[in-house]
Amino acid sequence: MPTVLDRVAEFGVVPVIAIDSPAHALPLADVLLAAGLPVVEITFRTAAAAEVIRILAKERPDLIVGAGTVLTPETVKVAMDAGARFAVAPGLNPRVVKAAQELGLPFVPGIANPTDIEAGLELGCKLLKFFPAEALGGTKLLSALSAPYKHTGVRFMPTGGISPANLEAYLKIETVAAVGGTWIAKKEDMAAGKWSEIAQRCRDARAIVAKARGK
Repeated sequence: MPTVLDRVAEFGVVPVIAIDSPAHALPLADVLLAAGLPVVEITFRTAAAAEVIRILAKERPDLIVGAGTVLTPETVKVAMDAGARFAVAPGLNPRVVKAAQELGLPFVPGIANPTDIEAGLELGCKLLKFFPAEALGGTKLLSALSAPYKHTGVRFMPTGGISPANLEAYLKIETVAAVGGTWIAKKEDMAAGKWSEIAQRCRDARAIVAKARGK
């Protein structure tokens, strides 16, 4: 039986979204669902995050809704109560990981080096966010980091500085499960109602995933 994180990996790209207004929640969900990318990570970088997650979880059950920028055990609980089905953090805080595990919320902590990877494995995390991907060294560094740990089954979700221009290169790394896509739907695009442009970015991303995976 596939887990939630297994299903996330199937899509190859996770739209990472900061939303200022709950009014944008359902239009965004409908675009993602119609464009064949039914997964989203709503970041706790805005005050609207919990309400947006609550709306999406209740009104669009076919959308896999995750919470991003989950930095504290308290935020883990807020995300879980709102209906998030997985959570992601930019770094690796054992207290936050353990809080998520206690609640049964699949959690993807952030890593930047071998020490972080080993700490994540020690905590039982097999999917790790490589962040900020491009600033750290991009595909070259991630490929090098992957080599000594590939046999453990660990996989990565690189995020940060990734775009359609380098998406395929990341997806071709064997240990990459999915890529975090902050370019898919930006706050200003949602505010301007550019839903058709967001839909096209989803379709373009899906096409790149299919090409990279030989489908």
